[in-house]
Amino acid sequence: MPGHFEPLPGGGAAVALDDVEISIIRSLAVQLLELIGPGPGADSPEDPLAELFAEGPSEPPADPVLRRLFPDAYGDPEQAPHSPADAEERRAHSAEFRRYTENDLRAGKRENALAVIRALDALAPVGEGGAVLKLVPQESRQWLGALNDLRLAIGARLEIADEDDTDLLYRLPDEDPRKPMVMAYLWLGGLQETLVTTLMP
Repeated sequence: MPGHFEPLPGGGAAVALDDVEISIIRSLAVQLLELIGPGPGADSPEDPLAELFAEGPSEPPADPVLRRLFPDAYGDPEQAPHSPADAEERRAHSAEFRRYTENDLRAGKRENALAVIRALDALAPVGEGGAVLKLVPQESRQWLGALNDLRLAIGARLEIADEDDTDLLYRLPDEDPRKPMVMAYLWLGGLQETLVTTLMP
């Protein structure tokens, strides 16, 4: 079980994490929450209808990490349009889609990150530091979403665009300042892959 998720009888998954691993995942999840930001109704929690009917933004986020987490639904409007009219139409469709979906997407990503933090905070230590994290199937899906978002965020910071970029990361020298982030990216990928396996029928 160390370092990877294993299926639990009856559904769910388990993984042994040491104190450092718990701290890293929790810290990354908190940073992700801060990046995503509060929900649209955060300023007026007494009015639940305000959040229900709030429209989202129509423009892509300026931050490259948020652009990776919330990409345009109709592709990058700046990429090879057939004509100026085609580019404008693509931009309009993307803006409309974003306006009505981004708040829900943010809420889902926020809830997944919170589920990670809550699960880690509820862990009871065992042995010489660390604990065994056990997830029910619903929690496994939330963790899977959060791990994916964390990898997307780190990948955007590392400017990973495709698999070739990942291959180059393996060869970074230890003194490269990106090395800790690369190690976290690869480790989270391993966790994500084994968690996917536990969810397969």
